[in-house]
This record gives sequence, C-alpha cells and structure tokens, in this order.
Amino acid sequence: MGFAETFKALSDSVRRDILMLLREGRMSAGEIGSHFDMTGATISYHLNILKKAGLIFETKEKNYIYYTLNTSVVEEVMLWLSELKGGSSDDQGE
Repeated sequence: MGFAETFKALSDSVRRDILMLLREGRMSAGEIGSHFDMTGATISYHLNILKKAGLIFETKEKNYIYYTLNTSVVEEVMLWLSELKGGSSDDQGE
C-alpha cells in the first residue's frame, strides 16, 4: 500500500462516504450509486481510486460486481497515525 494513494483516496468526501456505506457490508456499484446524485461513470471513477488505494475489494459474481471494505488497510493507516501522534493524550501539554 502506498500512503500517497491512500490519502488521495481519502481526500474526497464522496469516497469517504462510500467507505462509510461499505462498513455495513458488501454492495454493488448500483447500490452504492443509489446514495449519490451522480452518474454511474462518476461512481465507477471513485470506486477505481478506492481500489487502487487498496481501501476496497472487488468481487465478481455472475453479472454483478460487489465491493467490500478492506479493513486491513484502514487498520494500517490508523496504526501509522497513532505512531505519528506519539504518546497518549495524557502526555500532551506536560
């Protein structure tokens, strides 16, 4: 995973909203798109950026493509941010 791709993907509010939707479980592109007022091509663009960043998985079943959240990448980002922050919040300001 490249942090640059991950943070680029997370920089857009639509992509963050898509990730929040996928917390509930897998969804097709159509199901995801039904939550937004944009074209299918635009949803596809956002899904491709999330895939390249490793934040979502794509699974093909018959005529449908389903997307799921890749929690391991989310956990890796959270760990990195935690390490960046340093000690606990109790240590701040002392």
